[in-house]
Amino acid sequence: MARIPPFADNVLEKICDILGDTYAGLTGSEIGELLHRLGIEDPSPTMTKRKRLFLALKKRQERDRCGNNVVAFIYAAMDPVRYVGRKEHFEELRNRLNKVLAFAGYQLGEDGKLRATSPVKTLTEAEERTNRLREELIRRKVHPDVLKFCRAELIQQNYFHAVLEAVKSLADKIRQKTGLKEDGVRLIEQALGGIESNRSPLLAFNKLETPSERSEHLGLMNLLKGLFMAFRNPTAHEPKIYWPINEQDALDLLSLISLLHRRLDEAVLTTPPKVYERDYARSKTFKQWHNEG
Repeated sequence: MARIPPFADNVLEKICDILGDTYAGLTGSEIGELLHRLGIEDPSPTMTKRKRLFLALKKRQERDRCGNNVVAFIYAAMDPVRYVGRKEHFEELRNRLNKVLAFAGYQLGEDGKLRATSPVKTLTEAEERTNRLREELIRRKVHPDVLKFCRAELIQQNYFHAVLEAVKSLADKIRQKTGLKEDGVRLIEQALGGIESNRSPLLAFNKLETPSERSEHLGLMNLLKGLFMAFRNPTAHEPKIYWPINEQDALDLLSLISLLHRRLDEAVLTTPPKVYERDYARSKTFKQWHNEG
């Protein structure tokens, strides 16, 4: 291993806080075993785990005048083999470590090894670099409008408001395509409703010429209405503590919103909004509009 500069005390302390965390970190016996294996002096098994680990690594780093043994301990603690069957635990620790290591110019990969990166200077930079949910959404090629509307919330890992902003982005797209001014379920009904009563919708997901196409349009319309009823209207007024959304929930919901964005991109405006308003009461079918065009 090439010589690694010593870690600043504040960075080293945070690394030890994470690895010695009471609930998610190493056990006391694991810390003792790893220190012994690496030939690092153990100050006292009776100390708190965080302080014990910090003093051990700080003393060794001062003696070596480099951070190589700190890195060796991280490698031993984050060896992927130790986490077989506990991938989420590994990713949680890796994510937390990377927020600290980013300030020292390092990133811990999935293989448990460090890679040099440009050091960050702010918490926002550190959080953006280590945002697991955003990385997964990018891997899934989620629609860019989803990421654009909830970028700040994803950086903060604020899943509740990320979903809320993403749902708002659907309404924004429908208003842009139709010129309507409404919001929520009323907007969906004005833009996409009507075929149940043989009226042409203002915005159509397909040609609406077959029962299957009409069913698809209704299904997508009801998905949009369901999202607004479940996650737009209640969450806009309720405190977020009453609407807990975890990472997996957010990932599933944002993927669904991405699908609806793609379908809205392809949706066709069947008639100009002013003409639509004029003829709303005439109950013309989509087929009539098509034939007259």
